[in-house]
Amino acid sequence: MLPPVTGDTKATLTINSFQKGGDGGGPSECDNRYHSDDTPVVALSTGWYKGGDRCHKYITINGNGRSVKAMVVDECDSTMGCDGDHDYQPPCPNNIVDASKAVWKALGVSEDNWGDLDITWTE
Repeated sequence: MLPPVTGDTKATLTINSFQKGGDGGGPSECDNRYHSDDTPVVALSTGWYKGGDRCHKYITINGNGRSVKAMVVDECDSTMGCDGDHDYQPPCPNNIVDASKAVWKALGVSEDNWGDLDITWTE
């Protein structure tokens, strides 16, 4: 069992599509499946992903004066990138919660402001 995250962990919320053909690249690491943009799911930076120990666990994301529960389905790889599996994007910073459109909608962020948001999260 993982030790709980004590208090709120500061992070940057980014946007990703976990759907087939989306900017997330291949299927999710946790279950080798794609997930709808309408489902609140996230990828965590490598250190927080903990080698998959957080797969299918829910985290609570607090931002924009609201909170939402989202399931961890993928890793935002902080060590590799710039290849087909990672949509040719650079490695992920170590403080990222990469979230589906459903998370951004639940936090009430207007679509023209989707991209980067300072948030906190807890298990």
